[in-house]
Amino acid sequence: MLSAVMEDYIKAIYVHEEDGDGRVSTSALADDLEVTAPTVSATLKTLEERDLIDRKEYKGVTLTEEGELVALEVLRHHRILETFLTERFDYDWADVHREADRLEHYVSEELTDRIAETLGNPPVDPHGDPIPDADLSVPEGRETIRLAEAEEDEHVTVHRIHDQDDADLRYLADVGIRPAVELAVVRVAPFGMITVETPAGEQSLPTEIARLIEVVPAAAADGTET
Repeated sequence: MLSAVMEDYIKAIYVHEEDGDGRVSTSALADDLEVTAPTVSATLKTLEERDLIDRKEYKGVTLTEEGELVALEVLRHHRILETFLTERFDYDWADVHREADRLEHYVSEELTDRIAETLGNPPVDPHGDPIPDADLSVPEGRETIRLAEAEEDEHVTVHRIHDQDDADLRYLADVGIRPAVELAVVRVAPFGMITVETPAGEQSLPTEIARLIEVVPAAAADGTET
């Protein structure tokens, strides 16, 4: 049986891989998990001994097939819990991540399956992240771009927000940027800001924030072609 800490590491590695980061560095995990690099190295050694990760010195780590299955199970718990808290307990979508972090290690597969069935087996969580199904298969994603790649005068719909930082999620919620919201790109500045028109008004976002937001063309959000 894995500890909650080990599951947190495996989930963090998977999220980096899901974002296309390739091998994940010790420093990236230290930042994510708010621990020191020596602590990360010690935990990675244990995960390597259990054949959950493949580690190459100075090149970072990736999950093994077994490690990926563990990650998908933890993420299924996490994302179902986020959806449940949002839909049934009126949590704001920007506030459920840390709560789900606390609970994800302690719910059984049976309870998770029952919650998912009660919710109608949703394919995505409140942030637009795909929810692995009971067989740990991930729903096929849509073709998207990052908001930072959008062009001026383009109309897009928010599909997914990758950020897991509570402060960033709250910031985006406060300025009216969330999944399914339509945005118009007003201005792309050469010095790292992108300005968008939201239902709440015009907002300027740092490029590093805009890179965390997946969007689709607005006309394609309902499945129609542009």
